[in-house]
Amino acid sequence: MSLLGENIWINGVIIIVGSAVLVFIGGVFSMLYRGIDRKLVAHMQGRVGPPIVQPFRDVQKLMMKESIIPDGAVSWLFKAAPFICLITSALLLLYIPMFGLQALLGGFGDALLIVYLLILPSLALAVGGFASSSPYATVGGQREMVVLMSLEFPLAIAIVSLGWRIGHATTQLIPPANPFMFSTIAEYPIWSLVGPLGIVGGLILVFTLMVVTSGKGAKVPFDAAEAETEIAGGVLVEYSGRNLCLFYLADIIKAFAMASLVVALFIPYNLSPLIGIGTPVLAGIVDGLFFLVKVFAVMFISMSVIRTAMARFKISQASWVYIIGMTLVSLVGLILLAVDSMV
Repeated sequence: MSLLGENIWINGVIIIVGSAVLVFIGGVFSMLYRGIDRKLVAHMQGRVGPPIVQPFRDVQKLMMKESIIPDGAVSWLFKAAPFICLITSALLLLYIPMFGLQALLGGFGDALLIVYLLILPSLALAVGGFASSSPYATVGGQREMVVLMSLEFPLAIAIVSLGWRIGHATTQLIPPANPFMFSTIAEYPIWSLVGPLGIVGGLILVFTLMVVTSGKGAKVPFDAAEAETEIAGGVLVEYSGRNLCLFYLADIIKAFAMASLVVALFIPYNLSPLIGIGTPVLAGIVDGLFFLVKVFAVMFISMSVIRTAMARFKISQASWVYIIGMTLVSLVGLILLAVDSMV
């Protein structure tokens, strides 16, 4: 075997093993965060709430139950949708920087790729609902597609605005850097490139992504696609057992990935350089814990606080919030960044 072939084989093994480890660790912390979120929301609403380990118990229980395929369903599509949803959600963890480290597949994709990858879990969820032959699931699938198309506008504007501003500030680099690569964003944080107007514009974009995170997590007030009191669970009404477990895990991991994206775009700082830790192992631990704190803060604000303070929107209201409200808000942020670059 040639040296080149051996290096390719070794790199392939590292990526495969690293992906499995990263997805496992990300899944564990995702479920832990979901448990903490449910506990905090319960206390804010004056309830006791489930134990923090409840998501782990839910997964264990669902994995032990039978997966029932409803009569009239498109069987192969009904069973494939949960796997596609989980795989594409887990794939997000490989392209987004995690635990203070570079993304495992960071050299093969950038922030624009994340915009497209975020479509796939929601699309798989909607397809699973359509394939179940249930009228409730069909309505839920339609709502999921409406929300998906609505929130893509402000999400894309926020990320493109950030990349454009970083690209504008790094045009003198030789060779030119890709402003949408997470390594470039970490090296040139937006806050170090802008003045007062740009800071306000950046904060507006952060707010936009916070609201988008709530929608991507399918939490109140943007959970119209499931809406148990209206459509009996919507897209998931016919799912049970292991298939439902896969959707459950995908939802948790996607929310964790979305919060990690906000951190990677706007808070790409590590703590170890600031406090002077030079030991690689200790620095990695400190930066990893600091990353988890940042992700928890994003999830707490964008999910726990919002769904505690608000009731579920009607599908027309949810769509309006994103297509009109958040799109206009994100455009204001873009305009402020543009004005700041000319001052």
